[in-house]
Parts: sequence; structure tokens; C-alpha cells
Amino acid sequence: MFSEHNSNILRLALPSILANITIPLVGIVDTAIVGHLSDAAAIGGIAIGTMLFDLLYWNFGFLRIGTSGLTAQAFGRVNELTNERVNDECRKILTQSLTIAMIAALGIWVIQWFFVTAVLAVVPCSAEVASVARDYFFVRIWAAPATLMLMAFKGWFIGMQDTKSPMAVDILVNVVNMGASYYLAVHTPLGVVGVAWGTLIAQYSGLILAVLILVFRYILDLKFLISDLKTAMRWSELRRMMALNGNLFVRSLCFMVVYVGFTSLAGRYGDTELAVSSILMKLFMFFSFFVDGFAYAGEALVGKAYGQTVRGERLGVSGIVRALFNWAIGVGLLFTVIYAVWGKGCIALMTSDAEVIDASMSYMGWLIAMPIISTLAFMWDGVFVGATAGKQIRNSMIWAACAFVAGYLLTYRWLGAQALYIGYFAHLAARAVYLTIEWKKVYNGYGL
Repeated sequence: MFSEHNSNILRLALPSILANITIPLVGIVDTAIVGHLSDAAAIGGIAIGTMLFDLLYWNFGFLRIGTSGLTAQAFGRVNELTNERVNDECRKILTQSLTIAMIAALGIWVIQWFFVTAVLAVVPCSAEVASVARDYFFVRIWAAPATLMLMAFKGWFIGMQDTKSPMAVDILVNVVNMGASYYLAVHTPLGVVGVAWGTLIAQYSGLILAVLILVFRYILDLKFLISDLKTAMRWSELRRMMALNGNLFVRSLCFMVVYVGFTSLAGRYGDTELAVSSILMKLFMFFSFFVDGFAYAGEALVGKAYGQTVRGERLGVSGIVRALFNWAIGVGLLFTVIYAVWGKGCIALMTSDAEVIDASMSYMGWLIAMPIISTLAFMWDGVFVGATAGKQIRNSMIWAACAFVAGYLLTYRWLGAQALYIGYFAHLAARAVYLTIEWKKVYNGYGL
């Protein structure tokens, strides 16, 4: 029997999955445009420029995650009593998140020169690559307000049990990005830097669509952003959001230790090992686009259920969590089979270099095993975000970063590059085990 929980999960997960799988297309198109227009220095420059924004924006992931959990709880808590589509508490959270996003964007503009100079000083690259990276960065940086506000909008829409709106925004951004980048880079004097202008145009196009959805779907007069601002930004109102966002910021820093550390260390083993690690990580991230859809559904549904708590009872939470894990584990098993049967073929789709393909075979066991263990970590993240259990989310990534470092340092002398995958696997296992142990406390409302 197909339960209500399963129906709600699929209603929320499928639009997110559809939006997620459009994301890799942007990078592929940008690389192809630059690759056909210019030389290796330009390709490297765009890659470095993109990395600069990954480093910059990764730290602001709390704008989506924190907004999602808080909004979902407000949606469940107040709507259960008033049956309003958008209640005052939900509106206040949106005002707070958009204001924080705008302040953060202004801060980024202020430090932009210092940031790009500092990063390029420690990233080994030629003068030509650095020049392209700078040109790309100093154009795309003007999209910072749109980029950060879109994070807040996405989290708010998910919290409102609406994943179709962020899907529409993501698809528009990706399509405009590809079209504008191609046109500006190929058919105007901008050349390679046209790719940056294309991204800037796409981000503001997405922001305009998000605002239109707010006005026409949620019937909100934008004047509320001004009228609610004074109340919403009082410390008594901001305290919970800032505490949660602080914990999520620490989580983002720990993620950087793992993901930046993985790529940096892989480069020490030579170009072939770096290429192998890059391809395997892309295959792993492709899988994550699917399971993340269920994690987003978990944020929305668990948050709503926590908001509907009556007399301390978590109404329906256990059933929601069981259904979420059933779907996520099913996705993990499916990709385990795909990678076990067609893993070499998947790698061959991404490179024709026989040396890279042969070298990747010794890591195939990790690729096959990753989906199952990572499913548990990703799914728990969604559940804990819905519960706004910021302390546990933070601690899980602190333990995970320590596990990654320890796993690598304890084995690299004997196992070489294999130690990277041991460390990465250890970080996933640490997240999954810690959050599994902590769930009972969070379910009962302790330690939040």
C-alpha cells in the first residue's frame, strides 16, 4: 500500500532531483565553450575562477539549510492552528534570511580583492591562468546578492513544502546560464569572460523569478520586507536563527577540510591520480543529486512534523523517517548495482585516456561501496535539519573531518593514494554513526 508519507516524499523529492540533474550540464557547457574558444590557460583560469566561488559560497550554505528547517517548523506549527498559507512567522524568517544574505553579499564585495589575491597567492598556477581567473572573478562577483538571496529563497520554498518553485528557479538559472554564456562568449568581443557575464545574468534571472513566485503564488506584497524588517532583525527574534546558522557555518568549514583536502592531497600523487579522483568524485556527486532530493523532502516533512508537536509528542516523525530511509536506501542500492556492473563504462564516458581508466580500476571498490554509506549520512542530514538540531549537525561534521584526517594520516605511508579514499569513507561513516546515535535524543527534544 502506498502510504501518505510516501506520496508526500515523492511529491517533494522528484522536483528537487529533476533540478539537481541539470546542474552538471552548466559546468560541461562552460568547459566546452572555453575549450573551443581558447587554450589550456583559459580552461585552467575558468576552473580556478569557479573554485574561488565554490570556496566563497560554500560557507554560506546555512542560508538555505537553516532557512529550510526553521520555515518548515513555522509552517507546521502555525498552519496547524490557523490554516494560513503564509503565516507571520514564516514571513519573518524569509525577511531575516534575505536581509542576512544581502549583508553577506555586501561584505563579499568589500573583501573581494583581498580574497582573490590571497587565494591565488597559495594556488599554484601560471600568470596566464591567474589573469583569466581574476577577469572571471571580478565580473561574476557582482552576482553575489542574487546568489545568496537565491539560497535563502530555496530554503524558504522547501520549508513551505514547495520544491516545484526552487526547481523552476534552478532550471531557469541553468538554462539561461548555458544560453547567455554561449552567446556572449562566442558571438561578442567578450570572449572567455562572456562565461562569467552569462552566469551573472542567469543568477539575477533566477532572483527575478523567485520574487515573481513570491508575489503571484504566495500572494505576498513585497512591502512586508520593509515593514517586518525592524521586528525581524531584533536580537530576541534573531537569536535562534543565528545560533543555528553559526553551527551550520562551522559545518561548512569542516566540509571544506574534507572536500578541498581530498582534491589537494590527490594532486600530490600526480596528474593521473588527480584525474582519477576528480572523475570518481563526479560520479559520486552525480549519485548525491538523487539522494539529496529525499534529504530535501526530509527537511520539509520532518520540520513540519516538529512544528505540529502536541503535548511533546512528535506526530508522525517516526513514520516519515522510516519512509525516507526506505527510499534513500533504495536509491543507494540502485547506484551500487549500476557502479558494480557499469562502473568502468561510466568512467569511460568521462575520459578516453586509457591510463586514467586503468588507474581507476584499483579504486572501483570504493565507488561501489560509497552510495550505501553516504546515503545514511545524507539522509540523516536532512532529518536533523528539519529538526533544527544545529549542535548535532555541527558535531557530526567535526567528527567527520577528524575521521578524514585520521584515516588518511594513519594509512598514507603504506597505502599511498588509497589512503584518500579510506579517509573519505571514514568521514561518511563518522557522520552516519554519530547522527544515528544522537537521533533518539533529538527525537525526544533533548540537546536541541
